[in-house]
Amino acid sequence: MKFHRLLLMTIVFVVFNHCGYNEIQMQDEAVKAAWAEVLNQYKRRADLIPQLVKVVEAFAIQEKEVLVQVTEARAKVGTIQATPELINNPEAFRRFQQAQGELSNALSRLMVVVEQYPQLKSDANFRDLQAQIEGTENRIAVARKRYIDSVQEYNTTIRIFPNVITAKIFGYTEKPQFEVENLQDISKPPEIQINTNKK
Repeated sequence: MKFHRLLLMTIVFVVFNHCGYNEIQMQDEAVKAAWAEVLNQYKRRADLIPQLVKVVEAFAIQEKEVLVQVTEARAKVGTIQATPELINNPEAFRRFQQAQGELSNALSRLMVVVEQYPQLKSDANFRDLQAQIEGTENRIAVARKRYIDSVQEYNTTIRIFPNVITAKIFGYTEKPQFEVENLQDISKPPEIQINTNKK
């Protein structure tokens, strides 16, 4: 009886060790960790935005439309439940990505507004806040790159043999990858306009 149990445990160990199950588990966890870091950086940005809007408001009351757009975009991001399960739902992932893209666009427009206010640019509080937001954007880019790499590795693992069989048995499917929404716009070189009439 003991021999049969030992034999069964040995077979189970060998099968699970060579069917890719453990590898899938490790990479699934790596994807979750990478996604958690992406969310962490997005949250940092969302927390900083109200401070940025408040500082800019003091200098640029007449630019209310842009400030409202930033506030609304941030509020929209806040309505989406950013949970670890998001990476297993392509449609929810797409909506989350779209909301973050709208927020990024609103922030870009806000920065253009800021360029029109020299006093604001020279304010120490604003410069500190701007540096934090720029740092956050860089962290988001790094976190997204790590997520992209981990998803690529995971998706490759569950598609190769014999892992593909194991993945199907245990219900592991491909994770959604980040996509660029405005691919047509960013594929064009930026237009640089220099005003030569200024003295």
